[in-house]
Amino acid sequence: MMLSHGKRQFARFILAGGIAAAVNIAARWLLSPWVSYTAAIVIAFLIGVVTAFTLNRIFVFRQSSNKFHHQLSWFVVINFIALAQTLIISLALTKWLLPLINWRWEPELVAHALGVGAPLITSYIGHKTLSFRQ
Repeated sequence: MMLSHGKRQFARFILAGGIAAAVNIAARWLLSPWVSYTAAIVIAFLIGVVTAFTLNRIFVFRQSSNKFHHQLSWFVVINFIALAQTLIISLALTKWLLPLINWRWEPELVAHALGVGAPLITSYIGHKTLSFRQ
């Protein structure tokens, strides 16, 4: 079965985002012994954004008509919105929801992974229509 261009592009976006999310989560985990949970999320997010921008530019949105500086500017704006979503969800899960349900296995890792995944659709729409528009 052949996927349409839009579906192939979204699949590549998911793959690129998955790799960037793994880099983000691994960076947060590695940073956690040295900085606070919130600071580790923010620093790791920046590392993940660099990874995501590079992968999206090379593998997902190859046909963009935007100049590089416009791509980068929009990518940063959209990802700061995603950072807010990630922080709110990660902190809400860590501070309130997971303790409420008595979750004990790696609560920071689980909360952060869910927080990183939350902005998937909004990020795709933003990057397709603004960062890498054709």
